Amino acid sequence: MVLAAALLSTFLTNDVALFILVPLTLTLRKFSHLPISRLIIFEALAVNAGSLLTPVGNPQNILLWSHGKLSVVAFIVQMLPLAAWLLLSLMVLTWFSFSKRSIDKHDNPEQPQWQKPLFIVSVVLYLLFIAGLELEITGWVLLLILATFLVMARPVLLRIDWSLLAVFIAMFIDVFLMTRLPVMQAHFDAVSHFGQGQLYLLAIGLSQVISNVPATILLLQKVPPGDVLAWAVNIGGFGLLPGSLANLIALRMAKDRAVWWHFHLFSLPLLAWSMASGWLLLRLLN
Repeated sequence: MVLAAALLSTFLTNDVALFILVPLTLTLRKFSHLPISRLIIFEALAVNAGSLLTPVGNPQNILLWSHGKLSVVAFIVQMLPLAAWLLLSLMVLTWFSFSKRSIDKHDNPEQPQWQKPLFIVSVVLYLLFIAGLELEITGWVLLLILATFLVMARPVLLRIDWSLLAVFIAMFIDVFLMTRLPVMQAHFDAVSHFGQGQLYLLAIGLSQVISNVPATILLLQKVPPGDVLAWAVNIGGFGLLPGSLANLIALRMAKDRAVWWHFHLFSLPLLAWSMASGWLLLRLLN
């Protein structure tokens, strides 16, 4: 499940991968004695590691790619060493964090109904969304997606966690307003003169406080979308809960109060490891 989360996130984005896998993971409570909450924590960590590989793996990569001049292949080549290293590190951590448990499969009389037409339409809309990003017509594509679901699957829209979306929107608005404050603008102008090490630490630190997507938006105003920024904001998804919005999505769906602090028992050490090893790897490659 952890590896599946990482692989799915490379092309479905980290958030979508969680929306698919976390509900499936929760159903395992019926078939095994697996530590489900811990498994969801590792799925959240996995999508952060896997999604950094591709331009469409997560929102910060979409921003970095759209602001840069790299092709899809060139972007993947830039991120591949970090993605491979973090995924390997996570697999080792997973191996030591879970004991072998059996899963007893049995027939469930209440099988969910497979909606093939909706699935096909959703895939087509996803491809259109990717094309819309490239053609810079994202707004029109989003309107098309909304209209399609209003016609075909209105209950899906009703089940969306709109309060969580409101939190995301509020975070972006707050970051935008914060950058317009004169006292912040004076300090923010100095970022363009930072060295690589300073930028690396700043991007990771900002991600811990305001999340890595707002941090990317903020820093792209002053620095180019190079490998240092790309690696740093993706590493910043580990650590504290706000580091990545995917963390909030996964833990909110887990519906376990204890999972919020258990998450940091794994995420904070992984952040420290990723920061140190990622910087050394970056120096070796450059």
